[in-house]
Amino acid sequence: MSSGQKIKLGLIGTGNIGGVHIREFQKLAEECEITTIMDIQTAVAEARAKEYGIAKVALTADELVRSPEVDAVIVGVPNLFHAELAVQALKAGKHVLLEKPMGINAAAAREIVKAAEQSGKVLMVAHQMRWEYVPMQIKEQVNRGELGHIYTAKAGWFRRKGIPGWGTWFTNKEQSGGGPLIDIGVHMLDLSLYLMGNPKPVSVFGSTYAEFGPKSKGIGTWGKPDWNGSYDVEDMATALIKMEDGSSLTLEVSWAVHMDTDNTPFIHLMGSEGGASYSGRHGKLLTEKFDRAIEAEIHAPDNDDGSRQRLSQHFLECVREGKVPVSTAWSGFTNNLILDAIYESSRTGKEIKLDWSI
Repeated sequence: MSSGQKIKLGLIGTGNIGGVHIREFQKLAEECEITTIMDIQTAVAEARAKEYGIAKVALTADELVRSPEVDAVIVGVPNLFHAELAVQALKAGKHVLLEKPMGINAAAAREIVKAAEQSGKVLMVAHQMRWEYVPMQIKEQVNRGELGHIYTAKAGWFRRKGIPGWGTWFTNKEQSGGGPLIDIGVHMLDLSLYLMGNPKPVSVFGSTYAEFGPKSKGIGTWGKPDWNGSYDVEDMATALIKMEDGSSLTLEVSWAVHMDTDNTPFIHLMGSEGGASYSGRHGKLLTEKFDRAIEAEIHAPDNDDGSRQRLSQHFLECVREGKVPVSTAWSGFTNNLILDAIYESSRTGKEIKLDWSI
């Protein structure tokens, strides 16, 4: 694609996350244009089109992905439909930016990996936390070898009272795949593996719990509850993930829990030569020199463009220049493989070995 040609984008799913994508890509109007949007609720899509000055509302996903006015498709719908729509778009010759988790489970993720490899198009998973300022600075130090061998890490995200959209697709396992583990846990899992240097996970032991949602407690502010709906997912999960090189990752996440928490995601990396800690907009690099503990703080600048803007820019660069995205289909498959194993371990009470076959 020539450097002066705008990339034409189509968006499937115009809910909360769809609105985020519209706003971020419209900030890059010199490089791209959202030409077409679609939602299963056409009235919602039409309202978005009017609000943001988007020319066309497609009535079906098939109409959108086949449109010559669309070069790349953004998929922001419930997890159940990720694979179907991503594969459809890839087979139609479109690049795809796919919201996390890549698939509702590992089987769906496998289908996306196959389609992406066969199409030769860009498939990028929208893991915006890789593009947060502090993790980017930590990753730079990891790549320089400043932490040495990262032998273990601890990551988590404890929400005190944050169950989203009780009774909607968020809390329906058939449509979401699970609760906080697949919703916010996938962010911490993905970012941790990325910062650790992408070691290969080989086994998982985990447990999940549902102590709040079934009692209609722990309700958060994201999404509108549907009290006629149901809740059949977990509201807390914990896991130990072992890697092929002997390193390990401890993961703990909740939508609701009785504990002292500031609701901020965190990661601690422990390496042979140094460590790093991440907590929201702040971080630290830690080491020992001259028999003294040394710390260097990292703070995101006030004028930071934000992770979503950097993510959007990176996707456009990958489409225009044929680059391999930072968050590939294989990284999405890795996450899904581990998530499935945690749920299976919780169900069986056993350690689960990962099956990497495609």
